[in-house]
Amino acid sequence: MAIKIAFFNHKGGVGKTTSLFNLGAMLAQKGKNVLMIDADTQCNLTLQILGVEGYENHYENHPKNNIKSYLAPAFDSQPILISAGECLSSTIPNLFVMPGSLDLSGSDTQLSMSFNLSSFLTSMQNLPGSFDYLIQKTAERYQIDFVLIDMNPSLSAINQDLLISSDYFVIPTSVDYFSVQSIRSLATKLPEWETWAKKAREVFKESFYPLPLNTPKFLGFTCNKFNLSNGRPQFNHQQMMDRIGNTVNEFLIPNLRSVGMLLDDNLYHQYPQQERQSQSKYCLAEFSDYYKLGVISQQKNIPIFEVPDADLTEENQRTTREWFNNIYDYFANEIIIRTNNATSN
Repeated sequence: MAIKIAFFNHKGGVGKTTSLFNLGAMLAQKGKNVLMIDADTQCNLTLQILGVEGYENHYENHPKNNIKSYLAPAFDSQPILISAGECLSSTIPNLFVMPGSLDLSGSDTQLSMSFNLSSFLTSMQNLPGSFDYLIQKTAERYQIDFVLIDMNPSLSAINQDLLISSDYFVIPTSVDYFSVQSIRSLATKLPEWETWAKKAREVFKESFYPLPLNTPKFLGFTCNKFNLSNGRPQFNHQQMMDRIGNTVNEFLIPNLRSVGMLLDDNLYHQYPQQERQSQSKYCLAEFSDYYKLGVISQQKNIPIFEVPDADLTEENQRTTREWFNNIYDYFANEIIIRTNNATSN
């Protein structure tokens, strides 16, 4: 069965889509079949895969080939079951994407209403489990090992549903005070969502699309978009990264532990790169600003670490590309190790 990992932070601009795409590409390089779900109404993940021209052609010529349309049997009360979605191949073997929809947020009100466990319409009882059913059926069709779910930056009902239906989740952050605040907020909100889910799994167990019974586990957080100085985070950015880590340790971890949303403690360990011994052991990886590599990656619809030599004008850019290759290699290995060990326990 595919392993589902949600990438979520209700603060925008944290590098969520970029890190998810590059992680998916690295996992695919390691021989894993990877399905990326574009559940963000900005559809940046779909754009990253298709490019501007391909993106426009897809939505013009295949208007029903997107996540919202695939969910129509549940949300439009159609007398048919949801079936596996049609996914798009990337230029990278084994890497697929379920196209996003600019209109997906229109389903949020219906889904939110269905969350009322004390009084819900029979026609709505199939909505909470429909996202997971679609993902599972699609993963089976493409023989997927890892599902990576790109979510929009909000505390919407759709995000709540996707996260509590996942096996694991990652919280991307950027080096600013707003990420500190978002971690404090998630420390309250995520346990609330799981507390709701524990009741909802029982209530919706007889629906066509029951909610999965597992509690999602926190794999860790990432720090993104910082500047380097002599190969290390700049001093002010390092201070903010440490503050984010301390906030995770002090507020997020105790609250997640109280509702069973953590892995076994021995699966978390100190992030080894850059001799960052002050960072929280719950940090999965740290990604500095991509600068020109990021621009080329988006233009060519390729991972950061596959930008060709011909597009690099300075020697240090090759060094930087190799640095990102090593970081994403480490990131992918940690995802594999932590999920494998968690599954075997």
